[in-house]
Amino acid sequence: MQSAHEQIVIIGTGGTIAGAAGSATDNVGYKAGQLSVGSLVAAVPALQAEALEAEQLAQLDSKDMDESTWARLARRVQQHLDREEVRGIVITHGTDTLEETAYLLQRVLAPRKPVVLTAAMRPATALQADGPQNLLDAVAVAKTPGARGVVAVVAGQVLHGLEIRKTHTYRLDAFEPGPDTGLLGVVEEGVVRAFRDWPTGDALGADLLPQDPALWPWVEVLASHGGARPQALEAWRAAGLQGLVLACTGNGTVHQALAAAVEALRQSGVPVWRTTRCAQGRIVGAPDEKAAALTPWAARVELTLELLRRG
Repeated sequence: MQSAHEQIVIIGTGGTIAGAAGSATDNVGYKAGQLSVGSLVAAVPALQAEALEAEQLAQLDSKDMDESTWARLARRVQQHLDREEVRGIVITHGTDTLEETAYLLQRVLAPRKPVVLTAAMRPATALQADGPQNLLDAVAVAKTPGARGVVAVVAGQVLHGLEIRKTHTYRLDAFEPGPDTGLLGVVEEGVVRAFRDWPTGDALGADLLPQDPALWPWVEVLASHGGARPQALEAWRAAGLQGLVLACTGNGTVHQALAAAVEALRQSGVPVWRTTRCAQGRIVGAPDEKAAALTPWAARVELTLELLRRG
């Protein structure tokens, strides 16, 4: 008999995990977000005995994730978390922007129950579809006693929602933890073996996120590189850019051709945060830089949240 507090809610948002191709051997020519979350659950026999609810919030290719979907998702997740009978939430998501959604949800919700994002690198029609096992593992994590916070579960790995990053374009194990941290744990035959503490933090609140995308601040990411030119920054400033994240070379360096345009943005009141485009490490010697240890994409989310808090 199921406990009254073991209900798991699975929220579908689309992605490759719900994708379909014309051939079982086609792993790249598929269309994302074709199958309902209910059909994904039904395709995993081991889930049929679980106390599950499934609902479809969106059907996106996650490369097209947008602010209104983030706002709806955060509110809907919070509504389910507030239900006493709900033990945890699983979100099926595309891999392209999973790390951004995970970061956003942890900062906004900092949930005391587990919120588990899962995804797939192969469509549901593939011979080597990884979605069913990932979904099964995600439910196992959501049911784990003591689990809390926003995490991601892919390829048997449990990753911290504030640290996860996609590092490969094709492999099934396409995600890694932050370079100076490590996995939260692994899922082995439906059992979680934890290595670190679960995510914690102070919730900013889902109501911080405007439901109207026009009310979100305009924040962009720009990479510094050889041969950089300032015209894009100058155009953005003229058009009303509200925040900038620089994906810097090395330990936070920026091409000299960009320096004047960056300073002009700062002088006009636009916050400019530095992070590094390097896959490993953080900006050393910049304790005032909030983005020093973040990926450019996580830094963009963090700066967006800060601007929303400022009103």
